Amino acid sequence: MSTFRINRVLLLLVLLTAVAVALPFVSYAPNRLLSGEGRQLWEIWPGAVWMLAGAASALFTLCFVPGKRGGVLTLLAAETLVALMLWGAGEAARDLARTGSPLARTGPGSGLWLGLALGLLACSDAVRRITTSPVWRWALHVQIALAPLALLLCGAFDDLALLKEYVNRREVFNQALAQHMILLVGAVLPALAIGVPLGLWCAVSPARQGPVFAVLNVIQTIPSVALFGLLIAPLAGLAKAFPWLAALGVSGTGLTPALIALMLYALLPLTRGVAAGLNQVPVEALESARAMGMSGRQRFVHVQLPLALPLFLRSLRVVMVQTVGMATVAALIGAGGFGALVFQGLFSSAVDLVLLGAIPVIALAVLIDALFDVVIALLKVTHND
Repeated sequence: MSTFRINRVLLLLVLLTAVAVALPFVSYAPNRLLSGEGRQLWEIWPGAVWMLAGAASALFTLCFVPGKRGGVLTLLAAETLVALMLWGAGEAARDLARTGSPLARTGPGSGLWLGLALGLLACSDAVRRITTSPVWRWALHVQIALAPLALLLCGAFDDLALLKEYVNRREVFNQALAQHMILLVGAVLPALAIGVPLGLWCAVSPARQGPVFAVLNVIQTIPSVALFGLLIAPLAGLAKAFPWLAALGVSGTGLTPALIALMLYALLPLTRGVAAGLNQVPVEALESARAMGMSGRQRFVHVQLPLALPLFLRSLRVVMVQTVGMATVAALIGAGGFGALVFQGLFSSAVDLVLLGAIPVIALAVLIDALFDVVIALLKVTHND
């Protein structure tokens, strides 16, 4: 006798859409500095509420469709709903731009943000129901972005405040992107050069791990702003005592203390990931390799390294995502990056400028995490084969 099942996750998301509908769909402000007033969905398009109710009813019905078929239908419905909400935001901004001042700004309202979040969560839950393969899940998640990307390239969002802010600050945005990538690469590469050998050294003798990890833990517990501040005085002193360091760009503020601080924060996850990855290699596998006549170097390359690599990549993924986020705070000491846009927007009460800096950071972190996910999944598939 088959057991009746209901998708409780999707049911909860559908019920929460009532909250999203009650919140403002877009926010309309006379200019970029003034706070906007919310516009409800039914104020913009009276018939849109019934369309949304129909979409919610369809998703509610799909809560009772089991298995992979229900997942596929839910994914298609949720993707369509997300695309329609984004298109509707662009159209609302275009309609308000025709009747309002050229300085007016239309941005997403709290209802739209919540609706998009619920729709994307529904998509993610549907992907989980469709397949268990990490590679296929990654591919299905990537294709969710195709419709919003197509709308962006077609100019559907050109009248939204965020896009207007980007057009006005395109050169600043591109410079911030370059600076953020320099902070990411410039911090992670030296951390790898130090953390990997240090992890190997700790893996050889577990007794070394205690003092090494104790020192790295102390560094990790220091707040990022405090660590940036602690580096200002010694680096400024070095630049003053040795002018050739100042000529190379070393100073108490700017890029140098940011790179050093971000590198120090990255050492603990990298060192622990290398040591833990090598220590978790089964002793039986090493004994079998030794019995086959493999040398120490061959055992490391052909046995220890492949088995430890997934855990090390997970640690590297944590480091990369952490560095992307912490590089935003480095703007407080003049390191640039997307943090400069965020803090400039906060100081001038310009929400669109804050979003212009914050959204790329989130997107970059999600992209890095997704890429590591697929690499680790491919390693598992290769190892199983």
